[in-house]
Amino acid sequence: MKDITVKDIVNICQGKLICGDENIICKEFKKDTRTIKTGDVYVGIKGENFDGNTLYEEAFENGAEVCIVSGVEAKEYEGKTIIEVEDSLNALQKIAEYKRSLYNIPVIAVTGSVGKTSTKDIIASVMSQKYKVLKTEGNMNNHIGLPMTILKLEDHEAMVVEMGMDHAGEISVLTNIAHPTMCVISNIGSSHIKNLGSRENILKAKLEILEGTKEDSPIAINNDNDLLNNWIKTNSTNHKIIKYGIDTQSDVMARDIESFEDKSIFTLEINNKEYTCIGNDIEQCYKIEIPVGGKHFVYNALSAICVGLENNIEIEKIIEGIKNVKLTKRRMEIVKSKKGITIINDTYNANYESMKAGLEYLHSVNGNRKIAILGDMLNLGDYETELHEKIGEEVIKSEVSVLITVGEASQNIAKRALEIGEITNIIIHECKTNEEAIKFAKGELKQGDIVLVKASNAMHFDEIVEKIQM
Repeated sequence: MKDITVKDIVNICQGKLICGDENIICKEFKKDTRTIKTGDVYVGIKGENFDGNTLYEEAFENGAEVCIVSGVEAKEYEGKTIIEVEDSLNALQKIAEYKRSLYNIPVIAVTGSVGKTSTKDIIASVMSQKYKVLKTEGNMNNHIGLPMTILKLEDHEAMVVEMGMDHAGEISVLTNIAHPTMCVISNIGSSHIKNLGSRENILKAKLEILEGTKEDSPIAINNDNDLLNNWIKTNSTNHKIIKYGIDTQSDVMARDIESFEDKSIFTLEINNKEYTCIGNDIEQCYKIEIPVGGKHFVYNALSAICVGLENNIEIEKIIEGIKNVKLTKRRMEIVKSKKGITIINDTYNANYESMKAGLEYLHSVNGNRKIAILGDMLNLGDYETELHEKIGEEVIKSEVSVLITVGEASQNIAKRALEIGEITNIIIHECKTNEEAIKFAKGELKQGDIVLVKASNAMHFDEIVEKIQM
């Protein structure tokens, strides 16, 4: 473990020691007084609804040994240490960057419009075959979550971090804290298009991830994504680009993909000569198994293979890491109901690309009837109507038997599905609330049905999954 002391923090942040001992070693950092344990360091963060800086006394009462605060007149607290800084959030980020600088380890950063968390999980599982890995928990992928993750570094030998964003400039901040040794860009889609205005602007924002890396560091890029493919062709860079794909000739490819209810299997093809000596014999035919279905998870696995090979992990170990990955909950999670219904719980979030991928997976698996319970995709701005209508087209392509929609924007899914699906026997039911959808679904679902449940996180579709599995 690389220790950070109170004195280090004062120097890093150009802070002021109000009271206490500058030689205290700071180990566990917390921003929530409710999770404080004895000896922790509390960082007061000002949020939209309250100012955490004002809660330093509560943090001390709960066991904190050190508090970092700004914007308050902190009083001396007997037996405790208080550091006053100009901006506590900025201080948190500076401390995390300093902590990162103490570790000469592989740091893999993942970004993209869809599947960041699942990609991070698979990469971490592969890296764990060789290293003790620290990874982003859940999707703590923003300007607070990422530094909090880095501050958990102890005796770790590698780190895998997820980088998300809502606006331009945000990934720039993150990458200059984490300083990745390798980056993965999974895709450029429509997520956050409301804020950024176009997919091209989303690409620019995602490419900020390179700012915190060395010029010759490797990047694994989804070569099937149209904007990323074009960027590779039209931009010169000193970065080592490793391309992965299914449909476009790439360094690492998947062939003969088979999708099942609970897994996907594909044949691995390596076209990068640098990797011919990794493992026993990379040129032989390898079958890769992922414990979840869907083409989009094949892409995630391919990115993890790129990372594993680049970090000199034997191919047999890479395969093992992919097969045994433990994914974050509510991402293509298979749930069996008491009535023999298979539920695909993909309720964590949704945009056009992930919704389409979910429907394609639903279409690919065997079952009695295919049923889609779909809700609003948020933050689409002027593209809201168009993209929901395009999902209506995907519903028909996926040969869904029953479509249940919830929300105002999702009415466009139902409307478009009805327009182009008149000659089919699809049942379409529009709901205003989750409760209404639950009631209809419970009356409609039959043994052997396969149900995709998906919407943006704010739609709280986990409520639907919970009720229909009973």
